[in-house]
Amino acid sequence: MREFTAAAIQISPVPGPLTAASVKANIAKAIDFIERCVASTGANLVVLPETVTTGFTPGISPEQLWDLVDVIPGRLTAPFTDVAARLGIHLVHATYERGDRRGEVFNSSVLIGPTGEILGRYRKTHPFCSELFSRGGWVTPGDQVAVVDTELGKIGMIICFDGDYPELSRIQALLGAEIIARPSALLRSADIWELTNRARAYDNHVFVIGANAVGADPGGALYFGNSMIVTPIAEVIARGATHEGWVSARLDPVKAMQNLTPGSSVGQSFDHLAERNLELLKNYSDVLQGEGATSFKYSS
Repeated sequence: MREFTAAAIQISPVPGPLTAASVKANIAKAIDFIERCVASTGANLVVLPETVTTGFTPGISPEQLWDLVDVIPGRLTAPFTDVAARLGIHLVHATYERGDRRGEVFNSSVLIGPTGEILGRYRKTHPFCSELFSRGGWVTPGDQVAVVDTELGKIGMIICFDGDYPELSRIQALLGAEIIARPSALLRSADIWELTNRARAYDNHVFVIGANAVGADPGGALYFGNSMIVTPIAEVIARGATHEGWVSARLDPVKAMQNLTPGSSVGQSFDHLAERNLELLKNYSDVLQGEGATSFKYSS
């Protein structure tokens, strides 16, 4: 990984029901924010919020959503590959993706390189309960991990609720990820947002770039922003508020692991990845791979 500037953009979907016109307006708005963010910060890597082309809760059926979105690459990614090439940046763009059958929709992100080439694609492997097709929602889960080797470093991709699952980020770190990009439209508290971003960064000694939506989506859900960039020792080095805008920070691999606690004189003397008790993990592999459930009641 080399030193570079990263940015997370937080914007709201255009108001009103989801239509072809609103998708077009969302794309235009996102492109405008990308251009202004890069001009302001000089960012080499920009991360957009989850499902930036539509908003998270579509308020329409999976079949209607399928009709509005597209395959990857397609018309919902072309404007973003164009702007990445024009600005010479790496860009993590997030959008619903059309599957093979009408009504099959994936919640996806793509990593676009500075020539406009799509370097990697990820389909959300842990859809939130309300979006999961099998629970009456609109999203089919993906089944692959994505870690992409770029000139900036190795970038892993997760999406929103994926950040609640330590195993996913751990797999990416073990595959060499140095940065994890987390486009989000979080439906829980700012405390949980910060907790999971910092925990995944600290667990795996990776930079986490979390871009969270603001405003209301077509389904009426509200989002609080607070986009953030977190270091491999869980220090939040950039944090947004609740309005549209962006945050940015310089990611320095040399300084990333220097102190045990930010501002402390105590050196960082351990590595969570290298010092795992592999024998213990082998002894409990059946437990780790088996089914489980909380013993506490929750609303279904």
